[in-house]
Amino acid sequence: MAKTPAQRIKKHGSRAVVPQHHLPPVVNPTTARTPQKAESNGNLILIAGVVASLFLFWYLHLLTLDQLRQVSGGLAMPDSLIGGFDPAYVSQLHSAMDEDARGQLNYVHKTAGTLFPLIFGFTWLLLIGTSIARKTLRWALWALPLLFVVVRLWGNAAIDGVLAAGTPDAGQVALAAGLTVAGWVLLVLSLLAGAAAVFLRARKPKDADA
Repeated sequence: MAKTPAQRIKKHGSRAVVPQHHLPPVVNPTTARTPQKAESNGNLILIAGVVASLFLFWYLHLLTLDQLRQVSGGLAMPDSLIGGFDPAYVSQLHSAMDEDARGQLNYVHKTAGTLFPLIFGFTWLLLIGTSIARKTLRWALWALPLLFVVVRLWGNAAIDGVLAAGTPDAGQVALAAGLTVAGWVLLVLSLLAGAAAVFLRARKPKDADA
């Protein structure tokens, strides 16, 4: 039986031959993370987020909500009314849509209506965060997509609430309409903030060379 290093030293003293143990070499040292790789990975995430946001916008506003006109007598869904709506319109829409149709709109709000603002908001936060170095400006631009997400999700719940009521409350309708208008305004402002971030990001190399 092979002796342990301690047993060899005890028997042979200083003449003991103790095998040397070496740590294994670093596995694949070529995989070191570099700023170029990190930027490339960030760009891939941004591209995926932009594509997903465009698809969800098309699916939600240009396909699904438009198809719901078939169960509302041709009336547009409140989400699509950029200028808002009044209690008379909500009453007309409530009469045209039965419980199953209102359930379909509620389901759309819980699925695509939730995914779109969340994915759009995350993508724009990443775009602004990787493009703007100044902390104050970055937070000012971040506020727009963050507010858009909050307002849009709140607006979904408010629309479902006024449509579920047999006689919609004027105050609740005004809140739902205001949130809808604010959501569209914040979406446009968020797009402008993203465009400004891309513009400032593109100017960085030129400023560095100057």
